[in-house]
Amino acid sequence: MQLNAIQGNSQRLDGGAMFGNAPKAMWQKLAQPDEHNRILLQCRSLLVRDGRRCVLFETGIGAFFEPKLRERYGVEEADHLLLKGLAEVGVSEDEIDAVVLSHLHFDHAGGLLSPWQEGQPLRLLFPRARYVVSSTHWQRACQPHPRDRASFVPALTSLLTSSGRLDLVEPTAAQAAASRIAPWLSFRFSEGHTPGLMLSELSIDGKRLLYASDLVPGAPWVSASLSMGYDRFAELVLDEKRKLLTEYAQGGHALFFTHDPEHDCGVVAWDETSAKFRCQGSGLAQWLAS
Repeated sequence: MQLNAIQGNSQRLDGGAMFGNAPKAMWQKLAQPDEHNRILLQCRSLLVRDGRRCVLFETGIGAFFEPKLRERYGVEEADHLLLKGLAEVGVSEDEIDAVVLSHLHFDHAGGLLSPWQEGQPLRLLFPRARYVVSSTHWQRACQPHPRDRASFVPALTSLLTSSGRLDLVEPTAAQAAASRIAPWLSFRFSEGHTPGLMLSELSIDGKRLLYASDLVPGAPWVSASLSMGYDRFAELVLDEKRKLLTEYAQGGHALFFTHDPEHDCGVVAWDETSAKFRCQGSGLAQWLAS
């Protein structure tokens, strides 16, 4: 198997929103804000090739925003960096067999869309791929709550439906759905950040790697006491994280980070001295080599 962390477009979001009710005096030690109180975030994808199939986990924010909205949402680059990153490892968009999406918020699924061009409609990329998303979250995306409506791309659900390549994963049949994609893949679900968040778990040589998505967006959030202002149900997020981190710390398993600007992967550990969870290691390559 060959795994690659693919850098997508980065963005800057309000640090207070990213750290929920944690005071700035605390969170600025974890992520340095700019003059507008925004912190730098990556939108990172995971590419897995096993000799038979090519699977892409998430697509980042992409470059679909028109310039005014790109500035509003702090997107740093105008080009679609995910496509460039795939090309750098020798993969074109039409070689992707499946795109697995934890959820459809624009910073995780916007990269499905073609880069913005004035006067041109949005279109889907990855023309051969099956688009995989949980059925529970699909319902949320089609009928978003006013609280998170702005997190979705209005045109995306209709484009996915009309593609004829949308696969909805029922939680009760998740293992069968994952097995149809690859034998090394399984799914687990989280409800705190958004209903139906689907986390992809890879089993590799007895080790486990979880695409942690927005349940644990980066190393600073490897904590049982930190949530985001974007989480729909903050207390549930903390309960889900504690359960996950405890399980992963006991097994020495790793998390893949989509939003961490520095680290793409880290092993979860329990620090007896501080009585807190910690993230050890600093990269996917190091974890694979260990």
